[in-house]
Amino acid sequence: MQKDQFDTPIIVKVDAAGTLLTLKTARDTSEFLLNQWPGKRTEKHRAAIQACSDVVNAGKPPMGARRAFVAAAREAGVFVDPKTMPASS
Repeated sequence: MQKDQFDTPIIVKVDAAGTLLTLKTARDTSEFLLNQWPGKRTEKHRAAIQACSDVVNAGKPPMGARRAFVAAAREAGVFVDPKTMPASS
């Protein structure tokens, strides 16, 4: 397991069509925040970028970055809770 890998991946909607993307590491999440973020760049967005940077560059635990990203993604309306997704057959 990579040092920046999340225990539980994060699923986000990346476009209006509902295309889903699974983010597994703080590095992937940072890339999404910087280059694909569909929402406004709010304080929660900035906090998530900083938290991801802390994991990647300072070796902090990935749990804080995951938590910060989920807060920003909820605010932007792009977070997908896996518990609400239909089961695959």
